[in-house]
Amino acid sequence: MSLRRLFQQFWAIAGAVSVRTKILGIVLGLVLLLGLGITLQVRQALTRAMDAQLEQQSISLTRDLAARATDLILIRDLYALHQLLVEMQANNADVRYAFVVDPQGQILANTFGAGIPEGMVETNAATRDEHHRTVVLNTDAGFVWDTAVPIFEGRAGTARVGLSETSVNRAVDSVTGQLLLTTVLVSIIGIAAAAFLTWILTRPILDLAEATQAVGQGDFSRRVKRWADDEIGDLAEAFNAMTGDLARAAQERAEREQLRVEYVKRIIAAQEDERKRIARELHDDASQALTSLRVGLKTLTDICADPELHRRVTDLQTIAAQTMQGIHDLALQLRPSVLDDLGLVAALERHLSDCRRRYGLTIDFAVHGLSDMRLSPAIETALYRIVQEALTNIGRHAQAHTVSVLLEHRDGKVVAVVEDDGVGFDQGAADSAGRRLGLFGMQERAALLSGKFTLESAPARGTSLFVEVPLKEG
Repeated sequence: MSLRRLFQQFWAIAGAVSVRTKILGIVLGLVLLLGLGITLQVRQALTRAMDAQLEQQSISLTRDLAARATDLILIRDLYALHQLLVEMQANNADVRYAFVVDPQGQILANTFGAGIPEGMVETNAATRDEHHRTVVLNTDAGFVWDTAVPIFEGRAGTARVGLSETSVNRAVDSVTGQLLLTTVLVSIIGIAAAAFLTWILTRPILDLAEATQAVGQGDFSRRVKRWADDEIGDLAEAFNAMTGDLARAAQERAEREQLRVEYVKRIIAAQEDERKRIARELHDDASQALTSLRVGLKTLTDICADPELHRRVTDLQTIAAQTMQGIHDLALQLRPSVLDDLGLVAALERHLSDCRRRYGLTIDFAVHGLSDMRLSPAIETALYRIVQEALTNIGRHAQAHTVSVLLEHRDGKVVAVVEDDGVGFDQGAADSAGRRLGLFGMQERAALLSGKFTLESAPARGTSLFVEVPLKEG
């Protein structure tokens, strides 16, 4: 579990790094790993080879010393023996020391000058049967390859020569430094090459990412350049083909939306014209006919002497009056003439008065900045129908007692707000088809005027409706 967590943390960090950094890191890591690996292997191999060479050199020098010292020992020429040791040390920089001991272990000659260190004689010795014996001694000056060779089969003593590893270490360190320097130079060259290659590889990807963001924001005109005839080039071509298809689809969708908007505008205009025509016919024809009927019934009641007939004629008068009032109310709902004659505020005041009477609601109406203004007919009609539909929904569904209506001129826009204290409803849940159709109609009317329509409601919290339309004064 801990390994998985560590891997997830590593992947979270590595995944947040850019592709360019990943490629540079991979190249640099491979170069460093290869360079350091080769350096370590070469250092170990070179150390083993030079140690073997140092051992052979120590054996060769010691055997040569033993051969040349034999006659000097036999004639007891110790001075010449000492000079031989000094000469050998002077001619070989790696010789740390050299000395000759007799068969009894007494020093005959040495190059220590200040005296041979204590215990040096016992550290290495070759028997008469041995060709040589080499040991590695750890001294204050570092490791020394000490070789002992019997002189005249051991009867004349033993020759000892110690070779220092200083030159070997120096040579190994020099080669190691050169390899490390080469690794650094190759790393720099590799980083430069990787940076150039990653620039070539990631630039089209970055262009694709930038173009994708533009497409996500609705700009389908963006195209990316095909940098090379590889997979990324194929991706660029596919992206360009996709954006072309999206642009054509967006254009077709915009044309369809424009046609839909124009169609809805014409439908609404036709509805308003038909409402106006029907309202005018109801007012002119039906109202006049009912008025004539009422006048005739009034005359009939004046000349009628039969009480029963008089009562029936009076009832007919009442029915005619109620029918005439219903036709008058219907004509006002279809197209109030006051909207065309006096404007939006007067039409809403009259409609709100009718809603108070019809639904028994307490309605507060506030107007700011529009009392002495006339708006364009399209805006006045749309706002009137939106408020009318909202009040109809409140009267039928909300079970409200108080309603607030606000009409305000604000920052070049006209704002209408309708709020009630009714039961509200769940906007996410399915509702009645009539209410959905009414809300859709209000949204469409606001959208046709480039306005905003917002509805806020919740169960037992009432409902608030906000409409904001850019003002175009007529």
